[in-house]
Amino acid sequence: MHAFDVLGDPVRRRILELLASGEQASGALAAVVQEEFGISQPAVSQHLRVLRDSGFARVRAEGARRFYAVDPTPLREVDVWFDQFRRFWDQHLDALDTELRRGVRARDHGDQASPSRQGTAADTEECA
Repeated sequence: MHAFDVLGDPVRRRILELLASGEQASGALAAVVQEEFGISQPAVSQHLRVLRDSGFARVRAEGARRFYAVDPTPLREVDVWFDQFRRFWDQHLDALDTELRRGVRARDHGDQASPSRQGTAADTEECA
């Protein structure tokens, strides 16, 4: 199964989000996913199997319990694939960062608005 087929499913993405904070028991994962998505425990188990079989998650047995964790290898491969597209959003994110920093500086200096947003007296009269 292709990585984007695995990641395209919202249940599997949610499981990976839960696993991003660290290893978790399958029962704990199932409880969250069942509540959020309204699916059965066997359906959750099937999603866990897909994540395991595709290499996105690894499982560790401890008695009758199963503990899942993220395996970062396929995520690195997805990240490498995304490299060819980063240029499309990096500039926009850099510009957003600049505007956010400008706003923080203006707030810290007690300015009501950043200089680029302040109108001239003529602009104010036109609006009145």
